[in-house]
Amino acid sequence: MAYICLVLSGAALLINGLTLLGRVPGRDSGVFNVLIGGLQLVLCTAVSVTADGSLPVLLSIAGTFLFGLTYLYVGIDALAGLGSTGLGWFCGLVAAIAVVFAVSNVTVDPVLAVLWATWAGLWTLFFLLLALGRDLGRYTAWALVLASQTTTTAPALLGLSGRWPAGAAWTVGAALVALVVFVGAAVLSRRGGRRAPSTPAQPQVVTPTATA
Repeated sequence: MAYICLVLSGAALLINGLTLLGRVPGRDSGVFNVLIGGLQLVLCTAVSVTADGSLPVLLSIAGTFLFGLTYLYVGIDALAGLGSTGLGWFCGLVAAIAVVFAVSNVTVDPVLAVLWATWAGLWTLFFLLLALGRDLGRYTAWALVLASQTTTTAPALLGLSGRWPAGAAWTVGAALVALVVFVGAAVLSRRGGRRAPSTPAQPQVVTPTATA
């Protein structure tokens, strides 16, 4: 289930990044986010009901709950024009929890720890953009586009094929991917072109499940 939710997150991150770049209408993005977020929450609820109180299982889907709720919040906000400040503060909370997941996975699954750290960075951008009103719309958009497939879809496909990345080489590779996401976004955001909107009707996300 976690890998399927990762694929869904990859799609949501990509669409939200393109929305911030003005390539996808806010209403279209809103409907898509409601569908993705709602589906993730349904899948997580199904797993939690059948977990029989297993703490490891519940912990493994906790991140997916947070990301699914983020996408659902983004979708409702875009469709109803609720205002994005509350969403921004929620993303700040998700970012902090993502850091905890990153630290807790350092010795258990270093690659996943790096992915969680990357997602924490993305959700921190949402917090700065939406809650604090920082002018980071275009940078956040490109970070989403770059991270969407490299930190969610690609790892999910590897996991679904029974080849979840593990080992020092993969960990270094994941760290390099994270570097490319945030440095590449800085380079691309400085290029000319249409300025990314930062209105509540066109916010973003994130990340990922409990493998994001």
